[in-house]
Amino acid sequence: MTTARRSLLKGGAALGAMIAAPTWLHAQTTAPAERRFAPEVGTWRTFDVTTRVEIADPQGATRVWLPVPSVNTDWQHSLDTRFSSNGNTRMGSDLVEGARFVTAEFAAGVRPVIEITSRVQTQNRAAELTPGRSFKAEAADTLRHYTRATQMLPIDGIVRTTALAATKGAKTDEQKARAIYDWVVTNAFRDPKTRGCGEGDIKTMLETGNLGGKCADLNALFVGLCRAVGLPARDVYGIRLAPSAFGYKELSGNPASLKGAQHCRAEVYLQAYGWVAMDPADVAKVMRLETAEWIKKTNHPVVAPVYKHLFGGWEGNWMAWNTSHDVSLPGAKGGPVNFLMYPVAETAEGRLDSYTPDAFKYTITATEVKG
Repeated sequence: MTTARRSLLKGGAALGAMIAAPTWLHAQTTAPAERRFAPEVGTWRTFDVTTRVEIADPQGATRVWLPVPSVNTDWQHSLDTRFSSNGNTRMGSDLVEGARFVTAEFAAGVRPVIEITSRVQTQNRAAELTPGRSFKAEAADTLRHYTRATQMLPIDGIVRTTALAATKGAKTDEQKARAIYDWVVTNAFRDPKTRGCGEGDIKTMLETGNLGGKCADLNALFVGLCRAVGLPARDVYGIRLAPSAFGYKELSGNPASLKGAQHCRAEVYLQAYGWVAMDPADVAKVMRLETAEWIKKTNHPVVAPVYKHLFGGWEGNWMAWNTSHDVSLPGAKGGPVNFLMYPVAETAEGRLDSYTPDAFKYTITATEVKG
């Protein structure tokens, strides 16, 4: 068991003129009210998260791999997982960063069915850049692990050149993290046409100049640029479980149907604060989708509180699966997956498309456990 694995297992007149003005002028001169988004640490929530897979017409023998929450931290407790299936089912792990999953094997002629339910406790993260914050220092080998290159996160060439330009003039690790966060928010953008959560191929994004994507792309940019200047950083792959307490529709999950609710976040390790929550991708999502207009400024009343609080915090209506890249699944013929955030299945005809739950026939739901 690596140290990286252990670390994850251990929140008057003008007014009169306005009144007399026609409706169309009101629309142009009335500024939108600032929204509230301010997660606070302290209240734990418990959820049962259920994934069910049915493959109606499998070709030959079938294998299914389903992610299981494996993160245990100050902001998430991954508790028990139970499962039932008509196949040969067992728990597995990638043995590197501790990504856990259930593997199910089905003989030819069997219509595969598997259901797993995992119980987790989550809470908000907030104000993680507060001076004097108490934290447990990370092991040196873990920090080295989270500065390494991966298949989709090279840290040389155009990635390093971009990172150095983005952080020019920044002296401290906190200043560098802020500069990279701002660079991603300013230069990248949410592209609703991207399939799933994206692929996280940051080298191609930078080489083509197409910085549009979704969370696994935009937060991978943050992580890769951090690593390229020596800041330990990692993607945190998970799923939204419930509506946002602050009314943001794009930061919410529908617990009755979490199809498409997968969401990747990020963390950076800063010497004075430990692991710190980051989510520039959700800032971009709010800018692009929260209102009918595509908001381009972070000081816009709808965006400003999200931009502020997602640097050093996030809302606990979300569960993490793992932080693993390039995950090798036992028995898989299709090679490693870039990340394990979706159900994966293979038949004799090859790997099914995890981004099409209607064709793949899987559902994910969450039930909040009270008391």
